[in-house]
Formats: sequence, C-alpha cells, structure tokens
Amino acid sequence: MIDETGKTAISLPLMRPVICVVGPTASGKTDVAQLLAQNLSGEVVSADSMQIYRGMDIGTGKLPEEKRLVPHFGFDLVNPGEPYSAAVYQQYARECFSDIDKRGKRALLVGGTGLYVRAAIDAYDFPKGEQVDNPVREKWTSYYKDNGADKLWERLRERDPESASVIHPNNVRRVIRAFELLEEGTTYAIQKKNLASIPQAVPAKFIGLAVDPEILNKRIERRVDSMIECGLVCEVERLLDEGFRKGITAPQAIGYKEIVSALDGDISLDAAIEQIKTATRRYAKRQRTWFRKDSRIAWIDADSGNAEAIATQAQHSLDTMGA
Repeated sequence: MIDETGKTAISLPLMRPVICVVGPTASGKTDVAQLLAQNLSGEVVSADSMQIYRGMDIGTGKLPEEKRLVPHFGFDLVNPGEPYSAAVYQQYARECFSDIDKRGKRALLVGGTGLYVRAAIDAYDFPKGEQVDNPVREKWTSYYKDNGADKLWERLRERDPESASVIHPNNVRRVIRAFELLEEGTTYAIQKKNLASIPQAVPAKFIGLAVDPEILNKRIERRVDSMIECGLVCEVERLLDEGFRKGITAPQAIGYKEIVSALDGDISLDAAIEQIKTATRRYAKRQRTWFRKDSRIAWIDADSGNAEAIATQAQHSLDTMGA
C-alpha cells in the first residue's frame, strides 16, 4: 500500500481500529479511557514511558490494580534503570493490539508519551541504535555519568551543531540518541524533519483531551500534592533501598529525582515539591505541543473534569468518525 507521501506503508491487520486517547498529564485520560473501554468492551494499552517501570507507581500516576475496571497492559514491564526503548515498546504494543483484537475486544491506546503513541501506530522503522544493548549508547551514557549533561551536549555540538540546536542540554536521552544516529550515517535533525511524513501502520482513531493551561496547571498542583499525601516519599525510599537510585534519578523521572534530592539533604521537601510541580507543568506544555501537530486527533473539551460527560463526547466523536 502506498500512502500520500509516496512511501510504502505496512499494515497491522485488525478487525477494528485502535482507539487512541491522548493528551497532557492530568488531563483525565485514565478515567475517560476506562469508561470508553467499558462501553466498547475494550482493553487498555498504556503509552507512558515511565509507567513501564516496576515500583514506580505513585509518582507516575499508575492506575492501582484495584481501580482497573478493564484489563490494562504496559505497566511494570522492567525494573527502573533497565534498558527500554520506543522500538521495544512498538513491538510490545502491536502484540497487545493483535491479542486483544483476536479475543474480540477493542484495543485502546492511552497515554501522554507522544513518541510511544506514534511508534505503536505509525510505520516507524527504528534504526539499530534505537534497540537495547547498544555499544554506542553505552559509551555516551558512561561519558554522561562521568562528565555531566552539559559536557555531553557540548560534545554533540562539536560534531553536529544542527542537531544540538534542537535538543535541550538536559535531555540526556535525546542527546545520546543523536550520537547513535551519527554513527548510522544520519542526524537527529534530519530524523526530526522527517517525522511528519511517516505513514500510518496500524488502523486507529484519535481522541485528544484538551484542557485550558491555567486549569491544567491547577490540576497538576493538586495531583502532586495528592502524590505526596499518598506516600511518594515512602515509595522513593523503598526504591532507593532496593538499589534503583540510577533509575529514579534519570532526567526524565519527574517526581522521583526531586524527592531523592530532598532525601539526600540537598534541598528541602517543600522545594522538591515545587520543583516537581514546575517540571510537570513544563512537561505538559511539551506534550500539548507534540500532540497539537497531529492533525488526526479529534479534540474534546476536557476543562470540566467530568469523566462521564467527556467520555460521552468522545464516544459521539468516535461514532462520527465511524470507529
């Protein structure tokens, strides 16, 4: 099959399209998706790059087992710090889609990690460097641990200034990915430009939950406060005791690395909480920017926070799309 970009598009055969429910953190995806799944006799596949980690429950907003109204997949796949990638997730998610579909159920892909959503649905052909056990990745990860994020980014700027200009120095994972791509004869900047032209591989319909930024920021603040009340500090202490310091102090581990700093005595707990709120607000902004670029998404006003009403709107939108 040739798509409108002229590229050959692979296709995962499914009886019915996957329903994708996306949006920024704290937009209400989890509750809305569960209601949709119940209405559609569906099962949920999480598209969250942090909920894959065992033991990282409170800080990632992972739905507790006792509150799961339908089967959920994509939780607790590896221990914190173990190698994982969007390429590995792509295979996992598509296997889930096929299994759910074969059982006569409806697959729902739910989450806010934009790259995971696109990896699962679109025809991403990940180069070798996107896999685990990669010597180039190990080399630059070791360099980062010895020299820090700024020095790592400076090395990238020396070799590939165009890619460095579009990657924040603190985004260590992406900087390392840029080095991997250089070894494969391309660049991160080129790959980023080509993202929009990747064809779709899995039949899917997209629903996005849109929340006014001011309302979302207030929700984020309440959510972080709730995480603290529910025992995030104890969760971090347990993970440290179990030897997962490196995994939970990774740059992308919002909510964990800040609490570790407080437990180490580097900052106060109050300061850590404020840092978590700030980092989460910034992450939500990046999520909004990512998803707004995807024209396939039908956006639903989710300002009210009323999951039942929003799910009803989403269902109507899906019906309109013939999903």
